[in-house]
Amino acid sequence: MRTVQITVPAHQSTNAGWPNASEVAALRAWVEGIAATEVAARYWTAQERAGRNARGLLAGVKRQLAAWATNRGRLDLAQAMAALRPSAQSRKGLTALLGNLERLSPATPLLGDELKRWLPARAARTLRGAGMRTLADLTLRVPRRRRWWSVIPGLGAAGARQVEAFFAAHPALTERARALITIQQPDLSPWEHLQVPELLDGSQGRYRAPARDCLLRANNDYDAITAWLQLHESSATQRAYRKEAERLLLWAIAEQGRALSSLSTEDATAYRRFLRQPSPRMRWVGPARPRSSSEWRPFAGALAPRSVAYALSVLNAMFRWLVEQRYLLANPFAGIKVRGSAAAAVDARRAFSAGEWRLVRVIADGLEWSYGWTPSAAQRMRFVLDFSYATGLRASELVNAKLGQVERDQAELAWLRLRGKGNREGRVAIPALASQALDRHLLERKLPVSPSRWDSSTRLVGSLDAETGITAARLWAMVKRFFATAAKVVQEDNPTLAEKLLRASPHWMRHTHATHLLDSGADLAAVRDNLRHASITTTSVYLHSDDVRRASQVGAAFKRRE
Repeated sequence: MRTVQITVPAHQSTNAGWPNASEVAALRAWVEGIAATEVAARYWTAQERAGRNARGLLAGVKRQLAAWATNRGRLDLAQAMAALRPSAQSRKGLTALLGNLERLSPATPLLGDELKRWLPARAARTLRGAGMRTLADLTLRVPRRRRWWSVIPGLGAAGARQVEAFFAAHPALTERARALITIQQPDLSPWEHLQVPELLDGSQGRYRAPARDCLLRANNDYDAITAWLQLHESSATQRAYRKEAERLLLWAIAEQGRALSSLSTEDATAYRRFLRQPSPRMRWVGPARPRSSSEWRPFAGALAPRSVAYALSVLNAMFRWLVEQRYLLANPFAGIKVRGSAAAAVDARRAFSAGEWRLVRVIADGLEWSYGWTPSAAQRMRFVLDFSYATGLRASELVNAKLGQVERDQAELAWLRLRGKGNREGRVAIPALASQALDRHLLERKLPVSPSRWDSSTRLVGSLDAETGITAARLWAMVKRFFATAAKVVQEDNPTLAEKLLRASPHWMRHTHATHLLDSGADLAAVRDNLRHASITTTSVYLHSDDVRRASQVGAAFKRRE
């Protein structure tokens, strides 16, 4: 094969980032089987070869082409170039590979892109170590602060110049970042206080359907989501769905730099990864705080697979509805699955054994004497424990229940009439333990015990300073406080139970109610009806005794060898 040397200076290129013709010819010659030393002698001058070996020069050309592909979003072509070696297969494919690379359009950096895609590897690693993973994390620091890099260990002035050169080449990033200042600050705004930048409000969303065909009056994503939320009459359902929509909207703007109506399927899979480990953690994760607090964060921690699956199912339903209303052209969350989420609908391990519950209840009896609780707070806590355990009510049902919903039938049996999950009406039996707890709680609140003298609008669970009720969030906080107190009491003697108590929430009392009821011999159908489960399969999760019996019988048949 006759190779023609092209005399183009080695560092001159007609396309920034693309090797010059001489370097491309050198790569072709090497793949054809010519020795690396001979290729270097033909295509690089002696001055250019000084201090560099032949294979290093060729590797530099490969790295340049791989970076070209990576910066245009074609990691497959970058990997193909990195794996290139002299062979018959490479000789056949090199022309097509170079052609594909040369035809790639320059990629536009987005605020949600990872730093390693655009910056030198060393600088990207250093910045990641300082908590900056994406361009969104870094963008505002460069144009807004002198010597911004001095507080980042290991970056230095040279690394800073590389970063600044990148931003100088992409000025639009800085402008877009300034539009996001209100979102990019550590204190992300909750739904009711959110002000979406006009550029990202979805009025010009990439996947918006033609406005003339839309059935909604909404002209932006926030209003469209609000219309979807208003379909649901239950305030608990609205809060649960708003939380998922709020998280996605904040993530789309702050991390991806896109309107919600511009999200693609790739964005949906990226959001699935984000839910498993929200980051930067300082911005997204924090302890429970009021939504009006500057310390409020969208997440309390990483989500378990079942929680991720739930979030994605809510978002899938939301986008499906927006498509049906002809607000959007497509649903990016359609078909997105979560591995490891196919567990039972109810985790029966979130229940206390009979012995554990007795110990918990003993601790509750001494709250005001041994653990510093006020008498009224201690008595209310005991009422919540006993009434929740004896009835199996959901937390939202308990805080919304009123005395007017308590009724007696012809057999003088007490029932609580309520509207539960899915807006379904139902009745829950009020056994003696629950009735006794309610009487004590009413006496503590200086309210009449006789039903004939009740005010039907009085909440079962009262606040400490007024005759009003409490919210589900307040109930959650007080129960968590109690379980934390109990965990400290048992920590030394029973660290396993202490860890369990720290994980417990109000819903554990519902699980404990069902488990103990079935263990006492109650009929499965009766327990299903009292819990108001849609399917008896859900209730059967609490049949631990079957598992214990099965394990015992198998163990008896296959004993340890003597």
